[in-house]
Amino acid sequence: MAHDDRKGVWKSGAGKGRHTTKGRQLDDTALAEVNALLRDAPRRADLLIEHLHKIQDTYGHLSAAHLRALAEEMRMSMAEVFEVATFYAHFDVVKEDETPPPALTIRVCDSLACDIAGAQALKAALEEGLDPAKVRLLRAPCMGRCDTAPVLELGHRHIDHATPARVNAAIAAGHTNPDVPSYEDLDAYIADGGYVQLKSLRDNGDWEQVQELVLSSGLRGLGGAGFPSGKKWGFVRANAGLRYLAVNGDEGEPGTFKDRYYLERTPHLFLEGMLIAAWAVEAETCYIYMRDEYPAVLHILAQEIKALETAGLVQPGYIELRRGAGAYICGEESAMIESIEGKRGLPRHRPPFVAQVGIFGRPTLVHNVETLLWVARVVREGPEVLSSTEKNGRKGLRSYSISGRVKTPGVHLLPAGSTIMDLIDAAGGMLEGHTFKAYQPGGPSAGLLPASINDVPMDFDTLQPLGTFIGSAAVVVLSDHDKARDAALNMLRFFEDESCGQCTPCRVGCEKAVKLMQADTWDRPLLEELCQAMSDASICGLGQAAPNPIRMTMKHFSDEV
Repeated sequence: MAHDDRKGVWKSGAGKGRHTTKGRQLDDTALAEVNALLRDAPRRADLLIEHLHKIQDTYGHLSAAHLRALAEEMRMSMAEVFEVATFYAHFDVVKEDETPPPALTIRVCDSLACDIAGAQALKAALEEGLDPAKVRLLRAPCMGRCDTAPVLELGHRHIDHATPARVNAAIAAGHTNPDVPSYEDLDAYIADGGYVQLKSLRDNGDWEQVQELVLSSGLRGLGGAGFPSGKKWGFVRANAGLRYLAVNGDEGEPGTFKDRYYLERTPHLFLEGMLIAAWAVEAETCYIYMRDEYPAVLHILAQEIKALETAGLVQPGYIELRRGAGAYICGEESAMIESIEGKRGLPRHRPPFVAQVGIFGRPTLVHNVETLLWVARVVREGPEVLSSTEKNGRKGLRSYSISGRVKTPGVHLLPAGSTIMDLIDAAGGMLEGHTFKAYQPGGPSAGLLPASINDVPMDFDTLQPLGTFIGSAAVVVLSDHDKARDAALNMLRFFEDESCGQCTPCRVGCEKAVKLMQADTWDRPLLEELCQAMSDASICGLGQAAPNPIRMTMKHFSDEV
């Protein structure tokens, strides 16, 4: 290699040499803009998604120049930044030759509850009446507001029972920020006896006694898995060294909205439960991973975490609030941990389990939002708050998210032994002119059951003999106005969209299933073969459970397929 006559240019053989490194060049203006957004925030790799949000929120998209500048500022490769930015649905990556999206984006929910409430007609009406140069209209997965279907998100503001008239009025008023409901703040919670138990435990508490309280209450993980909550504490404590706690607030299972319901009303009941669990495992830091579809909850938690710090109940930085970016797969605990670390939300192979190797390779206690709310209540009121309720041989209480063809959809706290008929009665009964036909017992992962199976307790372990499960207790009720095959297709389209793409059985299987299910008559042997391959070979629960709607529909609604 020889030095060229021109200053600073090197070449090897024929050619003019290279003045710059390969790849996208750093733009000084973009670098200055990124620096202005990040200010004195740490440039750690685990904060990549948080920093991407700052750019997206400010400019409405992620330009190639800003991504290059962010990579430079965080001392990361462009490939690392780009792969994360393109993984999440709420980030809009715009390359040099592409046009940025309009300033306003509307996301119309098309998951099952909204679909049967007229989401497709709503989207079609909006497409006719809006200028695509000014407003971008997208279909989107469940927003956790199934009780007010159909729902859409205008900027960051949700419009319940959405109509074109309401949307146009909101656009005209420029109302695109979230509506934050009134809730019980720190002062009100403390006045009602809040944090007394936490302070007492920190002074002279025995974590094993608290663990026994939780175990005797019968509390199980309410995110869907149903693992006995107190047992996790022992697993994490058994590992020496640094430990963490992570809260899975990525309530993305369509039909589920119980966590949002509680967080928008009593956030400190959850926060105290989280801090009790963190005390029990001696967690170094608590990470709250909250889905981006809950902007009001994110605002509430940010405010109340600051209030806890100001009151001296936690040290500044002890609780880190992390914002998701539109990826259902991050509800899987290991994918959530990958996202907390600033990466793509790809599920990990297990073992090792997150209780041994979690955030940053350290033992991590993972709990669902509602689970921690009940931890606080059990410690404050005793295990009897759950164990004293019994129905149909089942003990405890369940928060059921009920939506669909019922009169009063919403979150209903009922005995765990309640049947689907009890749930429908609690929700005011069926809508006028509708006859009960089928129901989704625990989100799309649980498939569909016919109305004839109406005497089984809607609880952990009771539905498995029927080939399904209660999961997150996301119950969508269908009527004679609905087709089971259409509902199943809606569920598989959701899985097709939300597959992370890591493993072939899920990525390709969901796509092929959607195509096969659109036929007038289903090829049942081929679909069953596909279902078997997906359930046997998929890495995580998404691909393993995605066949359930297909199998349940072929079994119970064979006349439709």
